[in-house]
Amino acid sequence: MFWNQLMRNSSTRAMHTTNILYNTKQSIPNIKMCYTNMLKDPSTKYKPAKTINLPNRTWPDNRITQAPRWLSTDLRDGNQSLPDPMNMDQKKEYFHKLIEIGFKEIEVAFPSASLTDFEFTRYAVENAPDDVTIQALVQSRPHLIERTIEALKGARRATVHTYLATSDMFREIVFQMSQEEALEKAVETTKLVRSMTKDDPNQQDTLWTYEFSPECFSDTPVEFSVQICNAVMEAWEPTEENPIIFNLPATVEVSTPNVYADQIEYFANNIKDRKKVCISTHTHNDRGCSVAATELALMAGADRVEGCVFGNGERTGNVDLVTLALNMYTQGVAPNIDLSNIKSVMEVVERCNKIPIPQRAPYGGDLVFCAFSGSHQDAIKKGFALQEKRRRDGDHYWRIPYLPLDPKDVGRDYEAVIRVNSQSGKGGAAWIVLRSLGLDLPRIMQIEFSTLVQDKADTKGQELQASEVTDLFKETYNFNNEKHRYISLLDYDVKKIDTDHRTLTGQVEINDKVIPIRGTGNGPISSLADALSNLFNVHFSVENYSEHSLGSGSSTQAASYIQLRYRRPHDDQKSYSWGVGVSEDVGDSSVQAIFSTINNIIHKGDIKLPN
Repeated sequence: MFWNQLMRNSSTRAMHTTNILYNTKQSIPNIKMCYTNMLKDPSTKYKPAKTINLPNRTWPDNRITQAPRWLSTDLRDGNQSLPDPMNMDQKKEYFHKLIEIGFKEIEVAFPSASLTDFEFTRYAVENAPDDVTIQALVQSRPHLIERTIEALKGARRATVHTYLATSDMFREIVFQMSQEEALEKAVETTKLVRSMTKDDPNQQDTLWTYEFSPECFSDTPVEFSVQICNAVMEAWEPTEENPIIFNLPATVEVSTPNVYADQIEYFANNIKDRKKVCISTHTHNDRGCSVAATELALMAGADRVEGCVFGNGERTGNVDLVTLALNMYTQGVAPNIDLSNIKSVMEVVERCNKIPIPQRAPYGGDLVFCAFSGSHQDAIKKGFALQEKRRRDGDHYWRIPYLPLDPKDVGRDYEAVIRVNSQSGKGGAAWIVLRSLGLDLPRIMQIEFSTLVQDKADTKGQELQASEVTDLFKETYNFNNEKHRYISLLDYDVKKIDTDHRTLTGQVEINDKVIPIRGTGNGPISSLADALSNLFNVHFSVENYSEHSLGSGSSTQAASYIQLRYRRPHDDQKSYSWGVGVSEDVGDSSVQAIFSTINNIIHKGDIKLPN
């Protein structure tokens, strides 16, 4: 219940995040903040990452034309990054949501790390659909490998994922291991896994796949990465039907995405038996470029992507699979992940991770489809108007300024596309009125109303809800005489005198009294304005008039907007007032608009009811 409430109120979510950070600091009193100045010459402390010589690179001219194989590692890499790891029930919920949205490969745990991970691996094995591969990570140690394979026993499809640090930094600092020793260890581990899986007569009911990660690939001499993977492949003996997976992780993102793409292309061009190899990526976000690095890696020949839904992971996070998938979607490429109800995915992720998704997270954040800026709002409103016209003409391609994705494709509505605060312009308020009431306000009316909305937002000191904007509109313009009705038209008749003149006769009701009216003009509207001028002894004239249809089919109505110019008694200054009327008949809607205006003027005290 707490997390449901947290999601409903974005400001509460932001406050909750602040409290988490505050409480974390309070709970670790021994940490001291150390402040130093940034170096004027950082080259004295930091070296640029190494690049590789790839003069004939081809990836810059390539495009992503199909979805990769996806692997979610939320339940393993994502889970191990959580201050409060998921319990069994949360893992189960998360697991089934991943299956529901289309993941066919899921890294579920580090089974040898804990009893919880082992038991959940067993649950995943026993509950996975036939076409879903269960993957488990394990260190290159015999007893841990044995425990991992025991956890995977009986799976229809299983991948054993081993890893070994291959970068010079990790080998030398962490493991004190030479390249030769690392290569020997990788081959030894591969042979052990093989003997306990695909070569074991008792394990033939499972389709076993092997994944090897040269950890810190992005900081490893690429020639050595190829060398160790060739040796691993020779030990495993993959086939084209069941290729070996070489995961090439940016365990720590150390360079720009183009360098990672060069490394992937070099690897793809130099690994033996390329058709028997699935190249997988696993990028982290230390430099904030994990999505870009993955996309360029796919252009460079990668086949598979590992990451987390919404990018949770160690340190700065794993690559965000939602962003990757919807980036493809907006380029016309089916991602093979169903995010039609992105909010339901967010709810599970936030509830199980106990970490809120940032409001500006691409595609999923609460504010990513929302514009507050007046110029943005105006462009979006105009875009929707033209989009509807193009749709009627048979052009169904999405082209809306500032919205690369149709929010409805991921289960979001248009109500929150434009939100109004003191920074909003005429387009924002007009959009809300259009979406809420179906009224496409005339430009002059938009300008006037937006000023009123800005004043109210300034006074309130925060954004206005859509209901507040529509209530303000109805109150300001006495929409369809709903707010104020001091005078109403009972009956009228318009007769043509000649080409340019009409006469209107009718009856109005004021305080339960029936009063006759009469006026002349060049049409029904001007004749009614003249009749009301005679009644109130105030000169009314139509300054602006606009109308449009409302709805479609048998429920179509007409909306009319009328701005009257008038002089108050004993006041030479001109005044103006708008009114809005809606009716099934365009003539009646015009009449409603005029009386909406007159009733509003009476309510403001500018004119008095006749005796």
